Amino acid sequence: MKIVIVGGVAGGATAAARIRRLDEQAKIVVFERSGYISYANCGLPYYVGDVITDPEELTLQTPESFYERFRVDMKVHHEVTAIHPGKKTVSVRNMETGESFEENYDKLILSPGAKPTQPRLPGVGIDRLFTLRTVEDTFRIKEYINKNHPKSAVLAGGGFIGLELAENLRELGMDVTIVQRPKQLMNPFDADMASFIHNEMRRHGVRLALGHTVEGFEEKGNGVDVLLKDEAPLHADMVVLAIGVTPDTSLAKEAGLELGMKGSIIVNDRMETSIQDIYAAGDAVQVKHYVTGEDALISLAGPANKQGRIIADNICGGDSHYLGSQGSSVIKVFDMTAANTGINETNARKAGLDVDTVILSPMSHAGYYPDGKIMTMKVVFEKGSCRLLGAQIVGYEGVDKRIDVLAVAIHARMKADRLKELDLAYAPPYSSAKDPVNMAGFMIDNIFRGTLKQWHLKDVDSLPHDGSVTLLDVRTRGEYERGHIAGFRNIPVDELREHLDKVERGKRVYVICQSGLRSYIASRILEGNGYEAYNFSGGFRFYDAVMNDRCLIERAAACGMDQG
Repeated sequence: MKIVIVGGVAGGATAAARIRRLDEQAKIVVFERSGYISYANCGLPYYVGDVITDPEELTLQTPESFYERFRVDMKVHHEVTAIHPGKKTVSVRNMETGESFEENYDKLILSPGAKPTQPRLPGVGIDRLFTLRTVEDTFRIKEYINKNHPKSAVLAGGGFIGLELAENLRELGMDVTIVQRPKQLMNPFDADMASFIHNEMRRHGVRLALGHTVEGFEEKGNGVDVLLKDEAPLHADMVVLAIGVTPDTSLAKEAGLELGMKGSIIVNDRMETSIQDIYAAGDAVQVKHYVTGEDALISLAGPANKQGRIIADNICGGDSHYLGSQGSSVIKVFDMTAANTGINETNARKAGLDVDTVILSPMSHAGYYPDGKIMTMKVVFEKGSCRLLGAQIVGYEGVDKRIDVLAVAIHARMKADRLKELDLAYAPPYSSAKDPVNMAGFMIDNIFRGTLKQWHLKDVDSLPHDGSVTLLDVRTRGEYERGHIAGFRNIPVDELREHLDKVERGKRVYVICQSGLRSYIASRILEGNGYEAYNFSGGFRFYDAVMNDRCLIERAAACGMDQG
């Protein structure tokens, strides 16, 4: 059996190695148009920023080492230019010699990945305008920085690559601005949770120009002007396009494979395309979202590697199935970690789901153990079924641990309230006896039992201030005086029982504290004394962070720039 693989990075390299482990006799040929195979896409920004200093560390394997271990013929600088399903051949061009030839196959695997989205804008292609996808792209950016010592950069796009590059360029001492049309960075997060990411970026000197439309690029002096709609241009020594990726599927289209959203390759759960004996994996394929069951494009290394393995199993006589992508991810944002899994509240509502959320601010480990750090967690669940849908966490220590627990819980289709039952490891340096994941489960359980009633950030503007409800802040007087929501009166929680006469009966009571814990206690005191009480989800700390961020974004929209 002869297997030809187009693309030698995540899915392609994984499939090749797995096939060899299952079939020692198979002939395996991989064509990779770049000069590198099995490289770490996610590590490329860190080479730019000198966190990774040895270029060889970017490649997990070389064509020579891959051949020595797996006897797979890795042909770099070879571009597949056409697929001929009827003849079961591919046309290939040797990019070094210009030679063209045909290669036959019994099974064909397409793993071409995705290419940086290139908008059709004036100025795309000028010298100081870069994209970052391959090792070669990384070397071009690094060579430009080393040779020209740029002092400033504009990054068009605020996704994974944009944020990671922003951090690494700042670490090199450059002034960095991120510009994009959406008014938030990192779309996998809800806007309220993205506020914490924005604040961390600003804290480290990154300027944010959110809600601005890029209309083109123009060489100006020794730099580039980024032209904005209805705004003055942004000037920088260099610009990086990081506005997203598009499935690289021109080969598949020309070969007649069935395509889906954004031109992606449609596959079944065995990763088979619409043409027999052709499989596809990675960023180029359309998958089902594990939570919603809807079609999705999820460009992450984990799914690509799993899909490559599944293809190998099926080619070698197995029966492996891909259950869908969940979108679990984590990113370093300077000193902060941000992570998510499943779907966020925004997308859950777009999907027509009736959802609720809990927001909590637990410590990374036991509060009495030194150097604990606060994290902010948002857990999304379906109201009627209590189905766990997604989670987002921003913080410092322990974020990755908790998001992985929640990812497993979603994959296992656990009910959200059952998070309270998880038996998780505890020692003071690592967690609390009630782990943050357990705490989320306790809160959701309380909601389903009716022990906890909530009000949310979206309700703030609609709260009546005509005296028909009671607005109560139960923090200390000092906390209240340092900042509070207009219209809320202050009775500290520890004094509430003695001052119930000041809370008018027969009216709903909307309660807030710093994190949501004391206001929950206050709401239980009130409920126990015949009141109807609602606890603010997230607390004043959450409210303050989100509202300050929104203010800065709106001010930037009015003034043209977020000065951080």
